[in-house]
Amino acid sequence: MAPPDHTVFFKRSFSKMDQLATPFLTGRRLCRQLAQVVPRGTNGVVVELGAGPGVLAEPIRARLGPDARYLAIEIDEELVAHLRAHKPWLEVVHGDVADLERILDDAGIDQVDAFVSTLPWAVFPQALRMTVMGVIARRLTPEGVLSMIITWMALPNRVRDLRALLDAHFDEVVETATEWRNPPPARTFLCRRPLPRFNSLDERDTRSAS
Repeated sequence: MAPPDHTVFFKRSFSKMDQLATPFLTGRRLCRQLAQVVPRGTNGVVVELGAGPGVLAEPIRARLGPDARYLAIEIDEELVAHLRAHKPWLEVVHGDVADLERILDDAGIDQVDAFVSTLPWAVFPQALRMTVMGVIARRLTPEGVLSMIITWMALPNRVRDLRALLDAHFDEVVETATEWRNPPPARTFLCRRPLPRFNSLDERDTRSAS
């Protein structure tokens, strides 16, 4: 019998704490909240950043239309193997979110309708956060959305810096109420309407050519 998702993640978290940041999986209620940004029945493109053992996979899958594309990116090789073995319907990429631009290019994805993330954004270096957020804002459709969580374990100054970064990239940033039953307690940031100066593939191509 295959080990459950939480067992796999718990074991990996202690050997890769620099990547996974916490031994706890996102709880079911918060998973549903994160997945709800995906329009029900959509046939668009959904990209999950930091798929872990796949706790968000089924809530997202339940909202997809028959022609939707769902790409999950995960850096840990054992979690990638777990996903491929137990969720064979899921399109999984073994890669680092720092290479998000290249990963999307290699997958033939120009624009994304929804990014969903449980990555530990508050512990990322600011330079990495800026790079990845720029890619997300450029690749989102004008109606697209980014859904991400922040736990109460995050340092307040890190959260303030992250919120300022989100405000610089999106016209609307909504912070939800804390889900106290999640281990650890966490809230969600919902980011909509990427600002025009970021949401331009032509601008990206111009910079790459310079």
